[in-house]
Amino acid sequence: MTRLSVNINKIATLRNARGGNIPNVLDAAINSERFGAEGITVHPRPDERHIRYQDVFDIRPIITTEFNIEGYPSEEFTNLIIKVKPHQVTLVPDPPDALTSNAGWDTIKNMDFLKKVISKFQSEGIRTSIFIETDTELIKAAADTGTNRVELYTEPYAAQFLQNKEEAIAPFVKAAETAKTVGLGLNAGHDLNLDNLKYFNQNITGLSEVSIGHALISDALYLGFENTIQMYLRELK
Repeated sequence: MTRLSVNINKIATLRNARGGNIPNVLDAAINSERFGAEGITVHPRPDERHIRYQDVFDIRPIITTEFNIEGYPSEEFTNLIIKVKPHQVTLVPDPPDALTSNAGWDTIKNMDFLKKVISKFQSEGIRTSIFIETDTELIKAAADTGTNRVELYTEPYAAQFLQNKEEAIAPFVKAAETAKTVGLGLNAGHDLNLDNLKYFNQNITGLSEVSIGHALISDALYLGFENTIQMYLRELK
């Protein structure tokens, strides 16, 4: 079964809007795990507008499930990863002021940079994943960086899903086949939700993990946190 990793960034956004510690990010991580999530994802940015670097240190020892940290591999971020040693690091090409991740890596153009960073993380026993679009040539090049997995950027799928789900899924099916051919593990994330998740999961073979934050936390406002996580898990079964 495809694993569900809950991205708790939006919990931190809400906390930071008011100051103090409500809602509590650590409680969100613990409860996500308690309610059935098989992973916790965070994406600390340089301005700490949601998850703070201290949150990352605080979360690591209190969860027993997989910890996935996303981010651009700046020197500061790289040092954080080496100190925390999460189970997985997902590399994204975001500039510091990006609102959200909105593009994948050009693995050909950034080959030397990615090789160097990935080698450093893997020498510490940390699994690596590269955030990438469905361009099969870039996925083939990703294998040459030494990464363990790629994470497919699924916003284009989500945007087209309600208009034509067959056309929306087609490039992702091809991308997944390419990843398998070149020996890469496969994750996915961005704008997956209760409407489009099941169809995506049913049609993408070899999918190891989905990372979902914005939609899941938004649904939880109306449906309850535990119930929402269980609903997403059912879509993956």
